[in-house]
Amino acid sequence: MKYIEKYWIAIVIVFLLFMFIKPVVCFLMLGSLIFYIGIKSILFLKRIQEKGITCTGKILSFQADRKGYKTPVVEFTPVEGGSIAEKPFIYASTDLNKIRSYKKMIDKEVLILYDPGDPKKFILADEKHFNYFVFVLLILAGLAFITLSICSLSGYIKIG
Repeated sequence: MKYIEKYWIAIVIVFLLFMFIKPVVCFLMLGSLIFYIGIKSILFLKRIQEKGITCTGKILSFQADRKGYKTPVVEFTPVEGGSIAEKPFIYASTDLNKIRSYKKMIDKEVLILYDPGDPKKFILADEKHFNYFVFVLLILAGLAFITLSICSLSGYIKIG
């Protein structure tokens, strides 16, 4: 994910350039980005499940983003010491999160699974199966975009 952040401006410029030259390449770029993010997230979830440390944390609040999706802010103390109050490294939100009230969940204890090398990279242990499901769907969507673009570039199908 560091590479996407590092080269974000170049990716956007190339994307905008191909939007006018050959739009099907934009499908390939978009599919590749979605596929990459999905794979990196699944690998992180798998690694944290195998090597992560479990502890309990407390939900302090829920922060809504620009689109209204709410993400919990969790406070916990890793084995190494020092308190951490952050949002989970990976958290999948749905449209139900926009309208749902979370007041009952504030101050509730939850299980945390964190990376021993970097405790700020943590997930809610109860949400890991839903996160896997969301990222598998993301990978499939990325593969669909990649397949459509390759078929179009090869001349098998015509888009547009």
